[in-house]
Amino acid sequence: MENDVESIVLTDEEGKETEFNVVTKFDIEDKEYVIVIPVEGEADEAIALKIEKDEEDNDILITIEDEEEFQLVCEAYEAIFSENDFN
Repeated sequence: MENDVESIVLTDEEGKETEFNVVTKFDIEDKEYVIVIPVEGEADEAIALKIEKDEEDNDILITIEDEEEFQLVCEAYEAIFSENDFN
């Protein structure tokens, strides 16, 4: 996923499309993650997703199901924004 993406449209399991603002994108080790917020939502509705590749090398976003991985992403997100608050 490009670093300059500002918004994306995701389709849920029922086929409903929702537009999200991209808050930030970051890497942890060799994995990429993105934090998004629904355009018509609040900051506390942020969603963390992992960026992977499909068979055709297209980006796909998946939910983070591993508890330890999710915690690591949350800590990285908090660190990024706490650093930005002080600059």
